[in-house]
Amino acid sequence: MRLTVVGCSGSGPGPTSPASCYLVEHDGFRVLLDLGNGAFGTLQSLADPATVDALYLSHLHADHCLDVAPFIVWHRYSGRSRGRPVPLYAPPGADRRLASAYYGDGAPLEDVFDFTVLDGTPFDLGPFQVRTVRTAHPVECHAVRLTAGGRSLVYTGDTGASAAVVELARGADVLLAEAAHPDVPGLPPDLHLTGREAGEHAAAAGVGRLLLTHVPAWVDPAGQLADAQTVFPAAELVAPGAGYDV
Repeated sequence: MRLTVVGCSGSGPGPTSPASCYLVEHDGFRVLLDLGNGAFGTLQSLADPATVDALYLSHLHADHCLDVAPFIVWHRYSGRSRGRPVPLYAPPGADRRLASAYYGDGAPLEDVFDFTVLDGTPFDLGPFQVRTVRTAHPVECHAVRLTAGGRSLVYTGDTGASAAVVELARGADVLLAEAAHPDVPGLPPDLHLTGREAGEHAAAAGVGRLLLTHVPAWVDPAGQLADAQTVFPAAELVAPGAGYDV
């Protein structure tokens, strides 16, 4: 399994990275985890959009889904798509939300996407066995575990501290975890993880590797990494364009 970071900036695009988007590949099958603001342009430098076999949207905040709009334009008008709908897995309401983001009138997107609503039921996606859980976030958000070839990758999406996410990640080879909150007093609950909390989740789950992502442009990434490493010394900070073997 191969993970490529398309975008990793938290809460919106940053000066050096688009918002959240991750390309996961195995046995020639490609799935995108999220497609946030600015990510579709960078994606084209890393992979032909026609080779994307499926999209998974953890939730419907703009920094995780808004570049579905240019994907729609590309699919309809580039003349390079495969000419069939792309499977898209997302929380309820994604069809309306994405149609509105694209054109504002809510016109159907069935020519572009084959929508499946996430409800916690495990499913197969190409070579991947997929499990999801709801996270601690103000809107419905789903963390995901992809397993193939005896290896597992877990992506948190957005979450506050969550026992369900820890359980989903138990024994995973790689945990790709958001770390958006600086460790300061007065943080709102059930929104984002601090660097230390991301490290605590990784340690509690017994994962092999922790990759930190979704750090906003106004938060010091080195500080987030240092905080995570106090409890999970092998933590790493991702960068746009970086690739990892899972």
